[in-house]
Amino acid sequence: MSIHQISVFLENRTGQLAEIVNALAENKIDLRAISIAETSDYGIVRIIADDVHAATNILLDAGHILSVTPVQVVSVPDQPGGLAPVLAALAEGEVAIEYMYSLFTHEGGRAYMVFRVSDEANFVSLMEFHGIQVATAETLGIR
Repeated sequence: MSIHQISVFLENRTGQLAEIVNALAENKIDLRAISIAETSDYGIVRIIADDVHAATNILLDAGHILSVTPVQVVSVPDQPGGLAPVLAALAEGEVAIEYMYSLFTHEGGRAYMVFRVSDEANFVSLMEFHGIQVATAETLGIR
């Protein structure tokens, strides 16, 4: 089961990220992850929030351009080399990683990694085959 990520397109100007985070905070939206990619003209902030629907509406109402995309989240041991088996399985299955980043959440010696991949069904099958836990929205406290 995929998790929904919000990608917000930003002008390359000071303070815009603060505006987005403040708008979400004022509306009691808790961030699970945030990642920023930039070019010289604009940036993309990727957000996983505890309430994707509410966060999307808040950002749209504030005039932001955004998209909502599915991503996969896996649990990995929070130790050196914990990510290696996931990456080896994806290479074995020839699943391309478009991008990845980590969640803020760490519990029970486990960390969580977010993946946007070329083939979600194959990703999930590979993880299951290799005994790697794919996180659900419920696991992460996402509505």
